[in-house]
Amino acid sequence: MNAIQAQDASLLVEARDITQHEIRALRQTYNLADAHTHQKQSCTQQQIVASLPQLWYSAERRKQAELERAFTESFFTLHNQLSLLHRSEGVYLTYAASISTVIAAMYLRSTNRRVGLIEPCFDNLHDLLKNTGIRMESIPESVFIHEDQIYENLARYSADVDAIFLVDPNNPTGFSIMAGGRRGLEEVIRFCGDHEKLLILDLSFAAFSVMDPLIGRFDIYEMLDDSNVSYISIEDTGKTWPLQDAKCSVLVTSYDIADQVYDFHTSVLLNVSPFVLNIVREYVEDSRRDGFASVRDIITDNRSLVRAALDSPLLEYCEPRVNTSVAWFRITDPGIASSRLHNDVLRQEVYVLPGKYFYWHHRQEGERFIRIALARESGLVREAMSRLRRVVDAYEQ
Repeated sequence: MNAIQAQDASLLVEARDITQHEIRALRQTYNLADAHTHQKQSCTQQQIVASLPQLWYSAERRKQAELERAFTESFFTLHNQLSLLHRSEGVYLTYAASISTVIAAMYLRSTNRRVGLIEPCFDNLHDLLKNTGIRMESIPESVFIHEDQIYENLARYSADVDAIFLVDPNNPTGFSIMAGGRRGLEEVIRFCGDHEKLLILDLSFAAFSVMDPLIGRFDIYEMLDDSNVSYISIEDTGKTWPLQDAKCSVLVTSYDIADQVYDFHTSVLLNVSPFVLNIVREYVEDSRRDGFASVRDIITDNRSLVRAALDSPLLEYCEPRVNTSVAWFRITDPGIASSRLHNDVLRQEVYVLPGKYFYWHHRQEGERFIRIALARESGLVREAMSRLRRVVDAYEQ
């Protein structure tokens, strides 16, 4: 067996999680698996790349605290979280959302909390908590669909947990309790306050709410701090700007647990690279100037392209509340599982994600879905859809 045959054979071996699928997809020409940003630079972003030497020397000259402050001010101003601009504690930077999640998990384990985690979601959230020794219960996304039923639904699904862990907008579905305004989050906060639950929010895809003029983003931290609910939130830049995985995550906590979380933060890292902070801030400011056009437009175009290409009786597009950088499709034929479709598409050199891994507790439910990443060059997406359509047409014959 030669090297190419060995690689092809390895792709047929069952992956054990989504990230293992995404690592394999990096070998493929038509990689529509991971939600990281792989599109090319816009004209103004090319200017930032050209200025990298200046950003390097600027980072050398400035204090770490000054660079951190400049980044957080730019980031939270763009995201309309203005109440955080004056926070002196409970705001901690890390290299990535996964690192922030590890720190949150360490805190949860130290307090022996049982967590109710939303389902579906990206499975590394479940895996990080599980590998830290945290007990979990599934909270279906459907619990949060009707605002006037959230409190009652949470009472039914989270009676035995100490913390509620939500992803908003959710990956892979694009569901958001905040897309229609404040009421959904208010109900979650009210429940957590009444029942002394810790609220954990993964907001890694929140930029896609900000960039939609029909949705936007209200100041959730003002609401959280006024409520006196204990909370941890995770913000991230990694799913927004095409920075070849140079990124920064922000871990925000309520005042009452800030010191405890800080101790875990400092056990993990000293600081985020000042050079990375300088670069990412430039991209944040670029999006402030162009209103997110360079990010939003290519994803909008690719979403339309994918929907048109896959319009068929076999695949039903699942309309999201927030148009994130992924598309979620339901397989309508109960005889075709996502793992089978994934393998057939892979033979066309296209890599999409089977849905079962997002359903970390109810795997069979996930066999009804596939996820397609949209943050790619449109030419690549167009060719990938042509190849994927051949598979769909073969099923429908």
